[in-house]
Amino acid sequence: MPYYTPLRYPGGKRRLVPTVTRLLEENKLKDVHYAEPYAGGAAIALALLLEEYASVIHINDLSRPVFAFWHSVLNNTTDLCSRIEKTKVTMREWQRQRAVYENRDSAALDDLGFAALFLNRTNRSGIIDGGVIGGKEQTGEWGVDARFGKPELIQRIRKIGRFGSRIRLYQMDALDFTKTVIANLGKSGFAFYDPPYIENGQDLYLNNYTIDGHRELSHEVAKLEVPWVVTYDYSAVRHGLYPRCRRVAYGLSYAANGRHEGKEVMFVSRNLSLPKDWLRSEPFLMSAPVVRSSKKAVVYGMMERMRPRPEMIEGPQAGERFIGALKTVLKVPKSAVPVPFKKPTLKGKRPTTRKG
Repeated sequence: MPYYTPLRYPGGKRRLVPTVTRLLEENKLKDVHYAEPYAGGAAIALALLLEEYASVIHINDLSRPVFAFWHSVLNNTTDLCSRIEKTKVTMREWQRQRAVYENRDSAALDDLGFAALFLNRTNRSGIIDGGVIGGKEQTGEWGVDARFGKPELIQRIRKIGRFGSRIRLYQMDALDFTKTVIANLGKSGFAFYDPPYIENGQDLYLNNYTIDGHRELSHEVAKLEVPWVVTYDYSAVRHGLYPRCRRVAYGLSYAANGRHEGKEVMFVSRNLSLPKDWLRSEPFLMSAPVVRSSKKAVVYGMMERMRPRPEMIEGPQAGERFIGALKTVLKVPKSAVPVPFKKPTLKGKRPTTRKG
C-alpha cells in the first residue's frame, strides 16, 4: 500500500484504507465527496483521492500548525519543496523550528507549516509537540534526520499539489464542520471521523477534548444522513458512545509512548450495508499487510453486539431474504395449499330432526 501523506501520525489509519474502500464498493458509492473532520496526516483522504474513489476531499483540522502545513502544500507547493531541499536536518535547525512552533499563534502560515513538517518528521512517533528522535544529545540509535527523506517527501508533496483543485481545506471545530460542511455534502457525501483518543489523547494530539465534547459530537454525527464511519480507542465503548450503532472491534498497533497493540473500535452508520463476511461471528480481515512477511501490518476485526439470527439483520440483506422467501411461496401450486376456513364435507346423510 503506497504512502501518500508526507506526515507521520501515531495510530495512523493508513492501514484502514482497504476497509473504507470496501465499504464504498459494497454500497456502490463512486466519486464521493469525502470529508475528514480530524484530518491530521489525511492518509485515507489522499488514498481515496489519488486512487479515484473520491472526486473531492474535504480535509479539516483545527490545529493551526497542521492547517498551516496543508495550506503550504496546496498554495505554495514549489516554495515548500525548495525549502525542504535546502534545509539541513540538524539539532540547531530543530531548535530553530521548535521556536517557530512555540509561537504558533502568531507565526506566518508558511513558516509554521514548514515547522510542523520538520518537527513531525524529526520527533518520536511524529508527535509535533514531542521529543526529538535520538534525544537532544543525539545519543540514541537513530539520529534527528532518520525520518527526513527529502526526495520522497518532495515527491509526495508535488503529487498532492497536482491534485490541489480537488482538495478543500478548512480550519474549523469538528462540531461546526459537521453541521456546516458534512451535513450539506448531499447524496455523494461520505465522512470518516477519527477523533482524538479518549484515553491518553492529550499526550498524542494537539487538543483538549473532554468526554462531554466526545458525547456532544456523537449526538450530532448520529443525526447525519450522509454515510459515516467513526473510529476510536476502545474506551469509547466503555463510555457508552454510539450505543445504537453497529461496531467492529479491531487491533491496530501504534508507536506512541512505546510500541504496543491498541484495541480500537469502528462505529458504522445505519445507512451503510456491510460486507457479508463481516456479519459472521468470527474475526475477518480488514486490511492486507503492507509486506507479506509483516504480521504487524495485518488488521483483523470482529462485529460486536450482532443479533444471533440472520433473519433479524437490518438493511438490504433483510430485503433480499424477504424477496427470496416470497418467490418460493409463489412457486407452490394452489392445490397443494389447504384452505383453512373451508367447511369440511360430511360423509353420509345428515340426521333428521326428531318431532314431538
